[in-house]
Amino acid sequence: MADFASTKDSADKKISFEELGPGLYGYTAEGDPNSGVVIGDDSVLVVDAQATPAMAADVIARIRTKTDKPIRHVVLSHYHAVRVLGASAYQGAEIIASDVTDRLISERGAQDMASEIGRFPRLFRGKDTIPGLTRPDLVFHDRMTLRLGKRVVEIIHIGRSHTAGDTIVWLPSEKVLFSGDVVEFGATPYCGDAHFTDWPDTLAKLRALGAERLVPGRGRALIGQSEVGEGIAGTASFIADLFGLVKQGVADGEDLRTIYGKALAFMRPRYGQWVIFDHCMPFNVSRAYDEARGIDWPRIWTAERDREMWQVLEGAGR
Repeated sequence: MADFASTKDSADKKISFEELGPGLYGYTAEGDPNSGVVIGDDSVLVVDAQATPAMAADVIARIRTKTDKPIRHVVLSHYHAVRVLGASAYQGAEIIASDVTDRLISERGAQDMASEIGRFPRLFRGKDTIPGLTRPDLVFHDRMTLRLGKRVVEIIHIGRSHTAGDTIVWLPSEKVLFSGDVVEFGATPYCGDAHFTDWPDTLAKLRALGAERLVPGRGRALIGQSEVGEGIAGTASFIADLFGLVKQGVADGEDLRTIYGKALAFMRPRYGQWVIFDHCMPFNVSRAYDEARGIDWPRIWTAERDREMWQVLEGAGR
């Protein structure tokens, strides 16, 4: 059986640390998972911790080129290992997550950790530095506000989309938004734990904020309302196209392998140039197939389930 598509992705990515406004930065890496940085009057907040403490160390090093203020808060946009397992590098920081993300870590965090490391080894450089699961210190319901001196930071559980616990960080005065994987740009949305039916409404709520700068979960920072709109629209189109096709296949009584082959044929000309397309599509179609058949709460991915799924879909649509 062939390895996951992502195991062939071994090239290092160019990292950018882009200023979005005074004291606001996007840490991006050509389609690898992003982080955000908010420098307040007396302290720093980081959005998403990276996959390992070793990788988080690079975020911290770049912060230190801008300020020596202490990093006191790390917000988790959701529970996936690639976002959270680097949190222990931020010593003394308070880890913040939505109550649903906290539930998901308890329910499936250990399985997700093993699954993700097996799927995409390059994204877990220094995995031996991971002390174990990341658990939040502070859990909120719906939304909370932090005041970093004069700087106001809104932390919002925006709605079900990429996962059930998706959280954004919004600076209303600066109109800067850190969206997590609710929005991607030039990168294929990973939908293995998604809620396709809810995702469009979640994007509509996000769009209504009127952001003028947006750091997506993957892809470069978006500057200006036009680019922000493009990023949101692209994500919305991908979700609608994929789920529409899969729902039709389920309605027609087709099996998962048949639907997967049709999905590849339809989606590749439109989105195949986006990074991690081949890696994401088997997981995306599998979850869409489940949801279209009435499975609302995503089934837990394990390393064993990953392999079984890959074996079933391997070679379909080629």
